[in-house]
Amino acid sequence: MKLEFWFDFASNYSYLSVMRIRSLAPDGVVWRPFLLGPIFKDAGWDNSPFVLQKDKGDYALRQDMPRQCAKYGLPWRQPSIFPRNSLLAARVGLLCEDQPWMLDFCERVMLANFAEDRDIDLACMTRILSELGQDAAAILRAATGDDNKARLRARTEQAKAHRIFGAPTFLLGDAMFWGNDRLEDALAASSSQSAGGIAR
Repeated sequence: MKLEFWFDFASNYSYLSVMRIRSLAPDGVVWRPFLLGPIFKDAGWDNSPFVLQKDKGDYALRQDMPRQCAKYGLPWRQPSIFPRNSLLAARVGLLCEDQPWMLDFCERVMLANFAEDRDIDLACMTRILSELGQDAAAILRAATGDDNKARLRARTEQAKAHRIFGAPTFLLGDAMFWGNDRLEDALAASSSQSAGGIAR
């Protein structure tokens, strides 16, 4: 049983966890890109709670994120559009989640969004995939094909079945850890399980 990392490319706290995985989890995680939008919709929200609750959003983006990024030594530029449309990034991530370069892809997409304040659109995906030495055109064709679109819808249903309500979320069997500040706890539980302990 390996630790699953459920994240959205539009999620600022997912950005922190994506950028920390390389040093904290050298053996990797099971990548589970998904979309928070349908989860929020089921909760009766038509946008991120950071948008719907202005004070909460101002705190998260203008105070907490600069502090957290300084703490972890990560670049931060408050996105001029929040949350950004992460549909295409999720489709590409879903298609490529088992590839050895998945971490590189995720880091570059997150940096584009949260350090460079760039749209994570077709041009961005093309540039990143090409920089990684991949056939961007072929990957994007497959990512936007009907089969992969259906897979992403199924991934959303999986998130709902797991009762995931935010990102990042870490799953180890039935054990859930929510939030970037629970990454170390999730990794410790995973290590304990690998050593013969029981994750609860």
